[in-house]
Amino acid sequence: MKVSVNQDHCYGSRDCVYRVPSVFTVVDGFGAVIPGREDSGDDPQVRAAAEACPSQAITIAEG
Repeated sequence: MKVSVNQDHCYGSRDCVYRVPSVFTVVDGFGAVIPGREDSGDDPQVRAAAEACPSQAITIAEG
């Protein structure tokens, strides 16, 4: 499962980074997936971060 952050929706709360710093980082003030960690969508912590994202910018998709 692929995880991504939609930069058009993210407003930089950094909640994802606090929840799963091994997968998410901040780039130019907005949340982003650390390169090489895109396949972390099966991780329960990543799923919880996606559900809790205040801007609903995190998506998890097949692929």
